[in-house]
Amino acid sequence: MPTLLTRLARAAGYVPAVKAAPLGGPSVALYGDARAVWTARDGTALAREGYQRNAVVHRAVRLVAEGAATIPLVVTGAEAVDHPIAALLARPNPREGGTRLLETLYGHLMVSGNAYLEAVSLDGVPRELFALRPDRMRVVPGADGWPAGYVYEVGGRRVVYDQSGAVPPILHLALFHPTDDHYGLSPMEAAAVSLDIHNAAGAWNKALLDNAARPSGALVFAGAGASLSEAQFVRLKAELEANYQGAGNAGRPLLLEGGLDWKPLALSPKEMDFVEAKAAAAREIALAFGVPPLLLGLPGDNTHANYAEANRAFYRQTLVPLARRTAEALAHWLAPAFGDLR
Repeated sequence: MPTLLTRLARAAGYVPAVKAAPLGGPSVALYGDARAVWTARDGTALAREGYQRNAVVHRAVRLVAEGAATIPLVVTGAEAVDHPIAALLARPNPREGGTRLLETLYGHLMVSGNAYLEAVSLDGVPRELFALRPDRMRVVPGADGWPAGYVYEVGGRRVVYDQSGAVPPILHLALFHPTDDHYGLSPMEAAAVSLDIHNAAGAWNKALLDNAARPSGALVFAGAGASLSEAQFVRLKAELEANYQGAGNAGRPLLLEGGLDWKPLALSPKEMDFVEAKAAAAREIALAFGVPPLLLGLPGDNTHANYAEANRAFYRQTLVPLARRTAEALAHWLAPAFGDLR
């Protein structure tokens, strides 16, 4: 019967090296490859393993995106009353309102480090704004190395955007990346190691629950000849899987025939320290997104005073800088069509 460690290794993509002794030999040993397996550092894989499968990442992204989107973007100045850009931002397209558009924009920034807005113009004036998925967009560098256009691919179709107009059709928002001229570095990628540790700890704990919260052990046959026949081995394996494996059989006494002895592994969840490792990984994920761990429900100083201060720090240090940076980018992008924007 495969041990818990073997099943976890196979589920994680490890290929165990199996060395089988002849039936007359005393033992069979399975050893998994000890190298770590990490999630690919592309936006699609990180979105799948992070936002779609990890509760801490999911909540952190939503806190940032929803919080920043609620900060109103207003036009100031003598002619700010009923300014056309205010109406555009309030209802950017027939499908969604301004808050929903900004939530999508900020969510893309947190997950992929890049966000794209498309302006649909009439007579040189933007009339609608749409958020485009970063995983479908590709930068086309010009002769000077800077972006001259963008290509959006979906369903086998390609749309090419030329950025040479007075108001370029695409606004590209990118978080700072020290080694890439065109694409941004997302908090998700910076926290990828902690994300993998958190997901692995969760998968391990789930496997322990499925196995009665105890690591598996080994059945040692010490009978005559110190080996089982093939028929005996197949029957024993089938009985163990049917009667003793899974949460429904937790705590069920193991009935052993003559010559069989159960040797449990010497590892326990406490010795593995998975709870502490998972908590530390969760705090590092929160750190990468600029979200106080207290706001994510992580263990710590959970008092009312600390919660209020965490909210203020989150607003000042994460939400306001993100909203201000976005407002400046929008003003710079749309100024040729609407005049000076502040």
